[in-house]
Amino acid sequence: MPAKKTGSRKKTTRKKSSKAKGTTRRRKTTSRKKTTSRKKTRKYGAGAGKKVKRAMDEMKRGELRSGRSGKKVTSRKQAIAIGLSEARKEGAKVPKKRS
Repeated sequence: MPAKKTGSRKKTTRKKSSKAKGTTRRRKTTSRKKTTSRKKTRKYGAGAGKKVKRAMDEMKRGELRSGRSGKKVTSRKQAIAIGLSEARKEGAKVPKKRS
């Protein structure tokens, strides 16, 4: 049996077609519907921001307490939730609570 050569492979050369020389294909542009630009309004009002800031400051000082159990609040998310809840009670502009 003849021994197999392992190191050399035959290189194949491709013929370049006339299209591939210098011409590029352009994509067909589909006509898109123009979306009407709406002004985005703020989800949260200034009053809500003040309440959340106050709750966050209290939490950082260690003064913020949970309403039901009275435990000290250490979670950032919980402090924000307390601030937003107080803002809702006051009538500030805050989105409805997800249920």
